[in-house]
Amino acid sequence: MAAIAERVDPVRAWVLAAIAGVTALAGGILAFPDAVYDSFVWHYFWGPIHADAAGARCAVLAGDAVRLLDNANACTAAVSRGAIVAEPGYTLVSEAGYAIVLLFMLIGVWFMLRRLDLGRDRAFLFALLPFMFVGGALRVVEDANVAIAAEGGVPAISYPLSAIVISPVIYFTVFVITLAAVLGSVWLSRTERFDIEEYYRPLLWIGITVLAINVGYLLALAVGTAPVEFYPQMPVLVLGFTTAIAVAVWAGVRRFVPEITYGTERIGFVILWGHTLDGVANVIASDWALAIGLPFEYSAKHPVNRFIIDATQGILPESTAATIGTAWPFLFVKVIAALLVVWLFDETIFEESPRYAILLLIAILAVGLGPGTRDMLRATFGI
Repeated sequence: MAAIAERVDPVRAWVLAAIAGVTALAGGILAFPDAVYDSFVWHYFWGPIHADAAGARCAVLAGDAVRLLDNANACTAAVSRGAIVAEPGYTLVSEAGYAIVLLFMLIGVWFMLRRLDLGRDRAFLFALLPFMFVGGALRVVEDANVAIAAEGGVPAISYPLSAIVISPVIYFTVFVITLAAVLGSVWLSRTERFDIEEYYRPLLWIGITVLAINVGYLLALAVGTAPVEFYPQMPVLVLGFTTAIAVAVWAGVRRFVPEITYGTERIGFVILWGHTLDGVANVIASDWALAIGLPFEYSAKHPVNRFIIDATQGILPESTAATIGTAWPFLFVKVIAALLVVWLFDETIFEESPRYAILLLIAILAVGLGPGTRDMLRATFGI
């Protein structure tokens, strides 16, 4: 058995597994469309994307037709009738499915990096930082499109094409953009015609450029369209509180439990900062939006965040919750979770498998920084 295992090409096995998974899903849809597509794929995955793209409260699948509803009572009534109803956002089922796909794709990326001899240096993570902001910014571009369409305007991207910038499809969109940037940067660094020693520098500047284009487009919309406004206090407060909290926590950890930081070093602080930003953006948008002059408050879309807010509302007296808010425990959870991750990545992991450690940390940072950027920018532009 060991000899057989040694002869198996892991890259080929990964490709065959991907083909088998897609084939099984397609076969299930063809053989059992009601159970596999209607009740599973559409209900938990594509339906929420469709509802989100249209800015609807929910989408109801009725045969081959989809009805978009804007009234919460109508959505509840459809559920009570036994209809297949999808709401924007995530469920525990969809998040589990996306996590499995993410892990599988990470393995494929690791094979690619190993084949190209990339990703062993920590500079790789820092060069990819702008692309993690790009995911959140690109998602806000779709939010702006929905707001413009709701006011009778013509959005730049319409459904179904707009699905490429809606969670979770947007992660694959950003992945493709990032992959193209990585391969292009590697080509530039390995081509004798260009005096570029390392691919990190062009990769960083490509990411900064793509991010600037997205933010610039949103600023142009804020100037030229009514549904999009500009509230600079949101990024100032989010970035300010995020940096202050992250610096204070990191300084305390370095002083009292420095062993937590030995493996990751500066990357550990970036992980903490990225997830703190997600927590701070949620707290301000959920509890303090009106207080800082934003036009409306925002509600949590992720099940874990919603659960924490609901649990806090159930524990705190109503008067106390009205005073201090209910989203702040999410910030504590994000900070503690980030520190636990940093602690798990000790020196041994980097010594034995630096490429895989860097890749996992990139994924961990992206799932915090991407949503946090989206929440911050969405409130920044009042959409």
